Amino acid sequence: MTDLSRRRLLTLSGGVAAGSLLPPSVHAALAEPFRPGGLGAIEHVVILMQENRSFDNYFGTLRGVRGFGDPDALKGVFEQSGVLPFSAREAAERANRPGSDIQYLGSLDHSWDGGQAAWANGWNNGWVPAKSKSTMAYYDREDIPFQYELAETFTLCDAYHASVFGPTNPNRLFMWSGNVGYEPGTNRRVVDNDAYDEDNHPGYPWTAYAERLESRGVAWKTYQEWDNYQDNALEFFTRFKQIARKALQPLGLKSMDRFYANLFKAAPAERETLLKQLDAGVRALDRAERSLYDRALARVRPGELAKAFRADIESGRLPKVSYLVPSAADSEHPSASSPAASAKLTYDILDAIASNPKVWAKTALILTFDEFDGYFDHVPPPVPPAARTEEFTDGKPIGFGFRVPTTVVSPWSVGGFVSSETFDHTSIIQFLERWTGVYEPNISPWRRTVAGDLTSTFDFRHAGRRPRLDKPAAVPAPVPRWKPAPPAEQSLPQQEPGTRPARPVPYRPEAWAKLEGRTLVLTLRNFGTRSAHFTIYPYGKEFAAPKHVDVLGLQIVRIPLPGKEYDIEVHGPAGFRRTFIS
Repeated sequence: MTDLSRRRLLTLSGGVAAGSLLPPSVHAALAEPFRPGGLGAIEHVVILMQENRSFDNYFGTLRGVRGFGDPDALKGVFEQSGVLPFSAREAAERANRPGSDIQYLGSLDHSWDGGQAAWANGWNNGWVPAKSKSTMAYYDREDIPFQYELAETFTLCDAYHASVFGPTNPNRLFMWSGNVGYEPGTNRRVVDNDAYDEDNHPGYPWTAYAERLESRGVAWKTYQEWDNYQDNALEFFTRFKQIARKALQPLGLKSMDRFYANLFKAAPAERETLLKQLDAGVRALDRAERSLYDRALARVRPGELAKAFRADIESGRLPKVSYLVPSAADSEHPSASSPAASAKLTYDILDAIASNPKVWAKTALILTFDEFDGYFDHVPPPVPPAARTEEFTDGKPIGFGFRVPTTVVSPWSVGGFVSSETFDHTSIIQFLERWTGVYEPNISPWRRTVAGDLTSTFDFRHAGRRPRLDKPAAVPAPVPRWKPAPPAEQSLPQQEPGTRPARPVPYRPEAWAKLEGRTLVLTLRNFGTRSAHFTIYPYGKEFAAPKHVDVLGLQIVRIPLPGKEYDIEVHGPAGFRRTFIS
């Protein structure tokens, strides 16, 4: 890539970009009339799931979304153990670091136990003890201008949640298969990264959605490099592990991860020998195995993911469903990557699509994140009512997890909209179900009740406004990872003033209460088209922990009171809140 191309790409240092950071090809494509026809107008869906960022960490200051200015937040949620959200850039200044160092903040605890501790049984007030004070650091538009421009050009979801309170792999399993089962040979649900021990892990026996697409003749493909950061969860399913081991028989290896680890260590001449041995093993696969190998397990050389994706577009071979699995360096993970590196990859993917106006006109890109790392988000996620026992493990709800940034990029999602419908990673599969007709039985009834299918993020009737056309600026060098500290004197950050256009939500929530003796009778109503998830908070200690209720129509909740006084709040979707206090 030329220096000029790099300068066009993104601004990674301090200072606001002078103009647009999006590829010129995107601007040219947006100037064209959009294609009518509803979901049928879409011919390609591209899914780019990045690593470990929370919504507030990225967009807490963005105007018109549920960020730091949320008037309907939980009481006191922005002050976590005496620490308020603080600017990563200002933390760098206090530490005498250049502004560009904010690209390389370190990763925090993002374990299953840590996620549960931060959630704190629904009160969402355990972040600092679980994650450290650095959890409260955030970026703003000066720090990550590319991500902000994407959000302001297309449609940003501010109620899209990770699927699990835990780390990367269980969340990716939800995106690839709609659920998590049990660790093989145990009664433990999959809420950790056990499968990363690829040589010894026996694999997950349930079916991945890609296999269902394959069986129905729907073209799909996974794009990945030699280093895929173990982010391709398809490799952990039994069927794909069997295929990998058969292909690797000439080398005596058990996993693709081991093969590529050896490949990176090998001298150049030895690398070519290893690749030839792998090719020989692949040729021994039968037709069905070879198809799954080529679509799920094949990898391209380092730095060539975007190149391979572009080549398929240019040759007319882009499948209906594309999964993009970046390398560690491009993954946006705080321990291995940066917002800057991810912006470069995203730019290249966008440019590959938009450089072909015919492909752009029929393509939707879903850009999301698997989980939140250890960075704070103020919105407690929906979790299942206690009766949904299949959604619990060891007495704890599996999910949803906390909010993650999600942007829907397409000709039908232009305009800087915000979507506040509730989503999680199963929403991606539910969207693919609507679009392809291929059903995924792994998705639980509760997830289907609470999580939408992303169709509301599109407007197939109207074209959005065009963004401005200018060029961005320059790029800084990487530095060792570091963890920001809050200032001595703190204040709640100001969210940008103003509003943004909103996509419609399918809820019409309301709540009211009346006292009957020593019982508070709470009526929850939702006359929308989808179930609304309500959480009832007992600030007066009327009961032990927040209660969770899913409502379509009317539901009565009777709350026995320990005394004459009560202090109850009801929170629902899209910022709904009602307070009942004696």
